[in-house]
Amino acid sequence: MSPAIGLGLRELGVNVVCIDARQAHQSLKAMKANKTDPHDAAGLAQLARTGFYKEVHVKSPAAHRVRSMITARGHLVEARVRLDNMIRGLCATFGYRPGVGQGKAFIKRIMEASHIPGLGEAITSLLTVRAQLVEQIQELDLKLRMLAAQSRACQILMSIPGVGIQTSAAFSAAIDEAGRFRLSRNAGAYFGLVPRRQQSGELDWTGRITKQGDSTVRKLVYEAANSILTRSRESFALKTWALKISKRRGLKKARVALARRLAVIMHAMLRDGTLFEA
Repeated sequence: MSPAIGLGLRELGVNVVCIDARQAHQSLKAMKANKTDPHDAAGLAQLARTGFYKEVHVKSPAAHRVRSMITARGHLVEARVRLDNMIRGLCATFGYRPGVGQGKAFIKRIMEASHIPGLGEAITSLLTVRAQLVEQIQELDLKLRMLAAQSRACQILMSIPGVGIQTSAAFSAAIDEAGRFRLSRNAGAYFGLVPRRQQSGELDWTGRITKQGDSTVRKLVYEAANSILTRSRESFALKTWALKISKRRGLKKARVALARRLAVIMHAMLRDGTLFEA
């Protein structure tokens, strides 16, 4: 409820500061042994008094609209994949293998098994639900396409090879206001694409990426990096840099490194309003 409450209070002219819930939770645990409403209120008052809190950005309604559309589409795609796997499992029980794929050819092969006694009724019902899911996914794709066509931020980001409608829309919505990042390199850490580090006394080690922040944006930027490395036929400096890392450290680490570099470049492009230069 924080976005709705925060935005509503600001419309009424109230100065609102939204703080990081995780940091506040850890601070309240250290202050009081017993968790009660009076203890929580006193702890939050102490945080406000001392200034020991981290303010978080409340995104605009437009950003939340884009995020909700992308989230809904992701869940619909997951539901469709689960239905496909369920249909394949039922067909395998009756000794029929429809093969790989998910398009019209897959549906045609499934319908060939509808005459099998005990299987036809089940797959017919599942295919009916699947058709509705596909229709809703296509409608959301159309809305996202129209939104990207009207968004200057999306047009800027899509000038990068491998960055499509979903990636540009999700990234611009997650950033919301480019000016809230003092340095573009902070965008990589914001989406959890920097190595995790733990240092204490003589102990100092660097691990895998932190995976903090918006997981959807991180996944989409990672897919964009993979598209640049494995699908794009263009040759430009960013791809050459990632290919050198791939030869030294492997393709997987090259994808992560390129995803972090992409996040930095995309933020700089949004901040300056410039197109990608290969």
